[in-house]
Amino acid sequence: MTGLVLNDEQQMLKDAARRFMQERAPVSQLRKLRDERDETGFSRELWQEMVEMGFVGTLIDEEYGGSGFGYVGMGQVFEEVGRNLTASPLFATAVLGATLLRNTGSDAQKQALLPAIADGSMIMALAVDERARHAPHYVETRAEAQGDGFVISGRKVAVVDGHVADKLVVSARTAGEPGDADGLTLLLVDRAAAGVTVERTIMVDSRNAAVVTFDQVAVPKDAVLGKAGDGYAVLQQTLDVGNAMLAAELLGIAQEAFDRTVKYLHERKQFGVTIGSFQGLQHRAAHLFSEIELMKSVVLKALTALDQQDDSAAQLVSLAKAKASEVAELATNEGIQMHGGMGMTDEFDIGLFVKRARPMQQLFGDYRYHADRFAADRGY
Repeated sequence: MTGLVLNDEQQMLKDAARRFMQERAPVSQLRKLRDERDETGFSRELWQEMVEMGFVGTLIDEEYGGSGFGYVGMGQVFEEVGRNLTASPLFATAVLGATLLRNTGSDAQKQALLPAIADGSMIMALAVDERARHAPHYVETRAEAQGDGFVISGRKVAVVDGHVADKLVVSARTAGEPGDADGLTLLLVDRAAAGVTVERTIMVDSRNAAVVTFDQVAVPKDAVLGKAGDGYAVLQQTLDVGNAMLAAELLGIAQEAFDRTVKYLHERKQFGVTIGSFQGLQHRAAHLFSEIELMKSVVLKALTALDQQDDSAAQLVSLAKAKASEVAELATNEGIQMHGGMGMTDEFDIGLFVKRARPMQQLFGDYRYHADRFAADRGY
């Protein structure tokens, strides 16, 4: 890939993802899951179809059953996920779980878990945050050395897909105090292990997360991902990948909200003319279009930097997440405004895009978090 243009293979993946999401996982499916208050929060059948399409193995190397297609490729999938509000464990499992294992897992851990992710039989979740706002270094959860392993005690919140995960990756403190970057250890924990309590939480976007409590949960020493006490750097790399995919999904949400709103402007009539002919609304739509085009560029740049292991990747990811959060909020707000009173009703889908965008903006750091991180990394 050169510049900010998709190559032929990446465009083919994007086109395939668009067709699949529109046909097999449209907004109407999310409505069905919501109305039935589905406890799983996604269709297991759809998940297997996503496995067969190769989406689940996009970030997994071929030797473990994936395609190793890269972050730009996965970003195109998530853009289409955003456009269709597709519910699946793709983010928690095929992005966060696969990235952690690929970057820091032992050979044994990779061989045991990556093929299981690629074939859809393993669902994972990352348990990192303990506060209402994202603070990956603020960890009170402890992992005390005991015998030939560790005993974990603590509590994690906003664990995406934590209620259905087969395995959790838990950030716990083996040294230092809350707020220290040093002394964090990443551990693999079975959700069904003794002492693990999972409370499902239904989010405003009708998705499921979980509050997970660990009460003297015993794990063996080979549950450690990477090196004990040095987990923070690896965690940040994984969060960068996660935020890049969230930015891509927010881009899809912004684009779809814009397209639906423009279509409505050409249909709705007042005073005998379509409201799209009103200059004030045209100016607002033009401004939003320009912002989305900027958003496209920065999201693709961040994904490219991750693929190329660019030294500026972390900065670009924070820039992308901040910009994506800002523009997605603008796009969904304008969608509601320009749909008028009808936009507030459940008859129109536009409100569902608002509800999905807001928790995504907050997950793993909102606009302010990433603007501050970008500024700090730039030396301000």
